[in-house]
Amino acid sequence: MVRRKGYGRASGAGTIINAIATYRGAAFGIDMWTHAEVEVGEDMHGIHCEVSGFQNADTRLIERCVGEVLRKFGIKLSAFVRTSSEIPMGSGLKSSSAAANAVIVATLDAIGCDIDVLDAIRLGAIVAKEVGVSITGAFDDACASMLGGFVVTDNRQMQLLRRDEHEFTAVVLIPHERAFTAETNVLRARTIANWVEKAFEDALHGKYEEAMTLNGFLYTAALGFSAEPMLVALECGVKGVSLSGTGPSYVALVESEEKAREVEHSWNAMGWDAEVRKCKINNRCSYSSGC
Repeated sequence: MVRRKGYGRASGAGTIINAIATYRGAAFGIDMWTHAEVEVGEDMHGIHCEVSGFQNADTRLIERCVGEVLRKFGIKLSAFVRTSSEIPMGSGLKSSSAAANAVIVATLDAIGCDIDVLDAIRLGAIVAKEVGVSITGAFDDACASMLGGFVVTDNRQMQLLRRDEHEFTAVVLIPHERAFTAETNVLRARTIANWVEKAFEDALHGKYEEAMTLNGFLYTAALGFSAEPMLVALECGVKGVSLSGTGPSYVALVESEEKAREVEHSWNAMGWDAEVRKCKINNRCSYSSGC
């Protein structure tokens, strides 16, 4: 049998509302990408994955996503998966959601099948929760990664409640330490649920900058991160800034290149062991067949 290849990609994302406290969240796509190539055939054994730049990466999420797509269509083929990413792992910038989405799109491309885009996102979110890389399934992050734009979701019901498109620049502070979602103190996070719910209501009404800033102060306090990057960004006149996911990265929304440079300079001046990146909001869907 001739082997067939498929290709996919999905973006990273920044946090508006972290869903761990209430199972309701919001996020936005950013111009950082994960790329996947999936090769399927009968003359291979099982499902195997190669992650560029990481020899001992945990590939359970990727392999399970490929397997679930093949199983959904009753296709008994083996697969080899290659992924590469601009999104640092364990940074709070949704590397797991991007990997799942990119691999699902690539697998569908390889087998020549289509499904509804929200069903594709749900598939990855279910697998993410099952293998333990996400606490809630991160449906909000997965929607932002696949659909682009600003999304508001109910993660328990896996429903998309709102989606908007905005032209911002995202300035991202990425400390060189890592913080993986599975290691988060969930009980501590859920003590702030009532206040996170107030921030979520702002997001549901499109007040994204106000929502993410309140979210940031709540989660930095609950999870033991510094609020200093947020305060520095606010001193620059930024309206929307937050801890992204469960950290350690922070993300600020700015409307001009001049403001982006000011935030970048101010964050660099803090002297943290960190990288500062500027990127555009991604407003495009990554799965053209299903959108």
